[in-house]
Amino acid sequence: MSNDSLLDVIKNYNPFAGRFVVTDHNVWRQGYPDVPSLNAHASDAVYEAIEKVRSGQRRIMGITMTAERGLGKSHVISRIRQRLQDDGSALFIYMSQCSDLNRIKSEFLRTFANSLKQIGSKGVSQWQELATALINEAYKKDYTPQQLVNQFPGAFAKNPKVAEVLRDKILSIKPDIENPDILTAIIWTLSPDPAYEVFAVRWLSGSNIPQSKADIMGLANINSENQEAESFNTVRQILDLISDYKPVVVCFDEMESDHLNDAGLTAKQVTAILGKDLCDKIKKGVLLTSVYPDSWVHEIKRLPYAESVTDRIGQQVIDLKHLNSDDVVALVSKWLEEFYKEKGVTPPHPVYPFDETKLRGLGKERPIVRKVLQWCKDNFSEAEPGLKKHPVELIYQEQLTVLDTTIQDYIENNAILAQALRLGFSAVKGETVEKVKVEDVVDIQAKSSDKGYINFKIVGQENGKEVKIGVAVLQDSGGMIVQATLKRLIRYEDFDLTRGCLIRSKEINKGAARAQQYLSHLLSPALGGEWVLLKSEDIKPLLAAHLVMKAREDYELSEEQVIDYIRQKGIAANNYLIREILSDPSGQVPTGLVDEDVIPEAQVTEHLSGSDEVGVMVDDLLAKIGL
Repeated sequence: MSNDSLLDVIKNYNPFAGRFVVTDHNVWRQGYPDVPSLNAHASDAVYEAIEKVRSGQRRIMGITMTAERGLGKSHVISRIRQRLQDDGSALFIYMSQCSDLNRIKSEFLRTFANSLKQIGSKGVSQWQELATALINEAYKKDYTPQQLVNQFPGAFAKNPKVAEVLRDKILSIKPDIENPDILTAIIWTLSPDPAYEVFAVRWLSGSNIPQSKADIMGLANINSENQEAESFNTVRQILDLISDYKPVVVCFDEMESDHLNDAGLTAKQVTAILGKDLCDKIKKGVLLTSVYPDSWVHEIKRLPYAESVTDRIGQQVIDLKHLNSDDVVALVSKWLEEFYKEKGVTPPHPVYPFDETKLRGLGKERPIVRKVLQWCKDNFSEAEPGLKKHPVELIYQEQLTVLDTTIQDYIENNAILAQALRLGFSAVKGETVEKVKVEDVVDIQAKSSDKGYINFKIVGQENGKEVKIGVAVLQDSGGMIVQATLKRLIRYEDFDLTRGCLIRSKEINKGAARAQQYLSHLLSPALGGEWVLLKSEDIKPLLAAHLVMKAREDYELSEEQVIDYIRQKGIAANNYLIREILSDPSGQVPTGLVDEDVIPEAQVTEHLSGSDEVGVMVDDLLAKIGL
């Protein structure tokens, strides 16, 4: 490779730009180069804890990792995740955000279910690993997950009751499971139809699924008044199942928020209490919590009954270390090695185009990982050096790229979608969009029984008249939550609205008479409300901006810089959803809605009727796999 080719690569690409912060995506998919020697004492402590749990020396280990922002906590966590994916010594659960601190147990169940959806050590999802382990134990077999995944298409197509037969067999050896539907849903994660696997995981995450799907899958939708307690009960039962199979590593990372819960507790305090509750319930596992040193001392240790919390989540407290000169050279060398290998060029030395002496000098300052990577970004040659890019540009583009493969993780989360929309409206404050001058975006003032249904209110002026638009993002499938939300969205006087706006991608069940009645009233000329169709491609730019805003401190950006970028690029002002919410309501149900009640043809086959016959079919299936 010629020297000119190397210079062209350096001129046109910067491997450090927009990539010095580890995100959820990187934790799961090894997005960044890892130098195993950096803070090896922390990851080694976790590996040792897992081995102690596996060998029966300990039931549970609570480890707290303390480090200031940017020192490498998430790099260590990503390393641990990749190790577990390689060796299969434990299942991995990762939570790094909470949209509503008052419902952290419900949100943890959602995160828990989505974590187990990730690929494990067997090349299939962690849910499918668990399903296979349960079937193997019940039938005294030794199938691989792939064998079951490969053979189940015919079984499920012939009769969905296969899941119930397998559930009953598993239940005979797991009599302590309080809700057998949990077993049914876990078995359905083996379904060859991706839609049913998705519905199984959605049900396991605590969300209701379309009744037609619930009937086919043999699952009961739950409308619990105490969703928090029900969610934690589900987590506990699943943890019990996992613990009979292998340890579980539950990791809380970057659990920060500017908000307090209703009891006045911070995000770190709420997380610590949840961690303590999990330590009391996990039969076999490791709880890893990452916090800033100040948060550990001034928030967690000042909780009421703090000792009972710290004794559990902080059985071992590990401080991460700043980098030295050797660490800096190793870190930069690793990043550049992977970069040059990808580009097919050979540098004259491992840290080219940097000077090793300068890097070692940087190491004498005992920097954090993020500062080193940021220094590399600032000092690496870029294309068009005369044109200074907006500081948000590369970070925003990185988030857009990540969302190409992860947006489905967010598209059912009402709270995050609402936060993305709210940011968009905040960015157009003072501007006129679709004849509405947006003046403010505010919370809905409501009694506790009415909170959470309408996400926010847009206040503005249209043709000299005051406009107050209540926005409700509603991706739930369950009829009761749909009915309850629509009921509130039409109560203009109670919530000081002039218009209600529903944001939703799915049809509303035509059999839900009361919900349809409320919807008709919302869209009637009398109320002049609107239903705006939610599409992934429309929310994606706003969601990317929201993720940048959420991580702005990690990237050393200000709120003003993020808002400025959104305005410069017209990310909000030109967004379909923003414009449609502000435009004159059509009063029509949008076209292109998703009908979740459609049953695939594969499920409309002639089913075997008797449970004995289905049992014989299952036995034949398992015998066939064993051949």
